[in-house]
Amino acid sequence: MSTVIVDYNSGNLRSAEKSFQRMADELGAGQVIVSADPDVVRGADRVVLPGVGAFADCRRELGAIDGLFGAIEEHVKSGKPFMGICVGMQMMATRGLEHGTHEGFNWIKGDVELLTPSDTSLKIPHMGWNELSMRSEHPVFNGIETGDHVYFVHSYHLVPENGDDLLATVDYGGPITAAVAHENIVGTQFHPEKSQSTGLRLIGNFLAWKP
Repeated sequence: MSTVIVDYNSGNLRSAEKSFQRMADELGAGQVIVSADPDVVRGADRVVLPGVGAFADCRRELGAIDGLFGAIEEHVKSGKPFMGICVGMQMMATRGLEHGTHEGFNWIKGDVELLTPSDTSLKIPHMGWNELSMRSEHPVFNGIETGDHVYFVHSYHLVPENGDDLLATVDYGGPITAAVAHENIVGTQFHPEKSQSTGLRLIGNFLAWKP
């Protein structure tokens, strides 16, 4: 069994690799591989797409590696588990509206919009710990409850058209999207690899998930 964390020049993936491998070792869930090789992605049991920075930059870097997005899309269409983290989650949307309009994967209908907190004293980017508010149940969130803390660094969030795709929000001058899911894909705006026990529980749940 293998889990591939996709490396497309989106930042240092060491902390994600360590967290996923730690939980894989605990669960006997096989090897965690960091790779940009489409064939490695194609052969994975689970795929994780991280992302740090601007939507358009991440989309461009991913598209610059020949065959990589096609392999990711094949994986998703096969029904295997997929997780997007931060901008990796945002790219699952229809469009990103950061510095222009940019095409996403259109796996979850909706736009990635700038945070607009009602309290103008709240700073953008939204950075630090915040309390989850669970909106619906999902196997990847087993044992995770409203009030659990997770770690964010972002200025934009995915606003899904279908409320059934929204798993969790946090309050930052109004509700902002913390997690989404649709069929065999799940995404978190927060960083599970930086979210201590809650993040490790989520990673373990993902490694055990059979959509």
